Amino acid sequence: MSGSGKPLLGLWLYRSGEEWNYKEESPIPLKTQPSKAGEEPQPKEGEKERLSIIFTLKNQVGGLVRALQAFQDLGVNVQHIESRPSQTGDNQADFLVDVECEPRKLEQMGRLLKREVLTMVIGSYGNKEEAEFPPPTPLSATASFDFDDMPWFPKKISDLDNAQNVLMYGAELDADHPGFKDPVYRTRREQFFRIAMNYKQGTVLRELQKLYQMHACKEYLENWPQLVKYCGYREDNIPQLQDVNIFLKRKTGFQLRPVAGYLSPRDFLSGLAFRVFHCTQYIRHSSDPFYTPEPDCCHELLGHMPLLANPSFAQFSQELGLASLGACEEDVNKLATLYFFTVEFGLAKQDGELKIYGAGLLSSVSELKHAITSPDKVKRFDPDVTCKQECIITDFQLGYWYTDTFEEAKEKMRTFAEQIQRPFGLRYNPYTQSVEVLSNAQKITAVVSELRGDLCIVNSALKKISARDSTLDVNRIANLLQTGLDVKSEDLVDGKFNKNGK
Repeated sequence: MSGSGKPLLGLWLYRSGEEWNYKEESPIPLKTQPSKAGEEPQPKEGEKERLSIIFTLKNQVGGLVRALQAFQDLGVNVQHIESRPSQTGDNQADFLVDVECEPRKLEQMGRLLKREVLTMVIGSYGNKEEAEFPPPTPLSATASFDFDDMPWFPKKISDLDNAQNVLMYGAELDADHPGFKDPVYRTRREQFFRIAMNYKQGTVLRELQKLYQMHACKEYLENWPQLVKYCGYREDNIPQLQDVNIFLKRKTGFQLRPVAGYLSPRDFLSGLAFRVFHCTQYIRHSSDPFYTPEPDCCHELLGHMPLLANPSFAQFSQELGLASLGACEEDVNKLATLYFFTVEFGLAKQDGELKIYGAGLLSSVSELKHAITSPDKVKRFDPDVTCKQECIITDFQLGYWYTDTFEEAKEKMRTFAEQIQRPFGLRYNPYTQSVEVLSNAQKITAVVSELRGDLCIVNSALKKISARDSTLDVNRIANLLQTGLDVKSEDLVDGKFNKNGK
């Protein structure tokens, strides 16, 4: 507070609506003045007066403890206490204490506090004949007023990011602290100090949620409420990877694996083949919460998890991973680029509007806004062209790619993957969590036999449901199964593929 403390007290007077008298000490013994004609009578012996005391502590260790001890020693009832950084010194703080006190104890209180405080203001309020009346409104609940040199105070929870003045034992310890000579303890305390000082209240999530409703794809938005319910997605909580891992395994079979940083394209895509997503645990630097040049917790949790919980998107991700296994370095790099411009920065049309499904955009406030306001950089997805685009990890992308539907992106990726030269096919077995190399007739026949069992189950369900559900399009489902096995008669010679066959 200021040297006199009057502006700080003035706010209480203004907000309380009561008639106040205040007396300032700096600090000297407080004496009860005799009543004059026409003035309110002084409280009787034993009668308690309700007071607010505002004082500035001296900059010394344990000052607050000793100041509060004065109230306890005198049997003074402390009803409320709050503090604010002082404007009179970098390491000083102002305190407001509401008390009930007998007038005869005021002088003793001033004497005990004299050793610990620099300035002190005492205010009495209300009609002495009233038995009950509300206390003055705390600063934390008031609106914004211009009271001369009134000190700044937070008005919303995020303002607490700017109210982190540590009074004692932050990064530094005094010589009489028991941990002063323990280097391990001091290093750990310094780490905790840095974490606390860099903490920001709900900044990234709050800003992104404003954009999700307008620009995120429907598959993303469908899973968000479940992540809030089951995984603790909130402004005041960082979800635990174990909770998200359990959620994903139940939804799509994907699981998370911790990683220390960027993986090589081959290693990262290999994980997707097994429905394993390599996930970072660190968080972006506080100097720029709206952008990060590398994957972090915000990117993984906000960008990827909602869509990995979608079965169709999970399948798309796994197929990309399977396509990379055993491929040459050139093809792996192409697949990694296509992953980058679809799963990380992809867009798709929904209800006639471009919506975002790329995790890199969904986790970056600044780049999301950049992408939706740069229509000249949005291009139609073409794997043969997109795979040649440069991937930028330290700045915004030079181009963003879209498809009319998300399914279109999957089909284009499948067609591109078929061009990868490998003398075998691959299939993931979810029962054994292993990749089967289909390199001869026996292995292919075994897979077809296993799939036939699933087809029999599907066929039986079609017969039962079509009898009572006229909306079921049996022909469409049959065509899907037929086009899935893309074997054309002109490609066959005596039941075998000719050299020009696929």
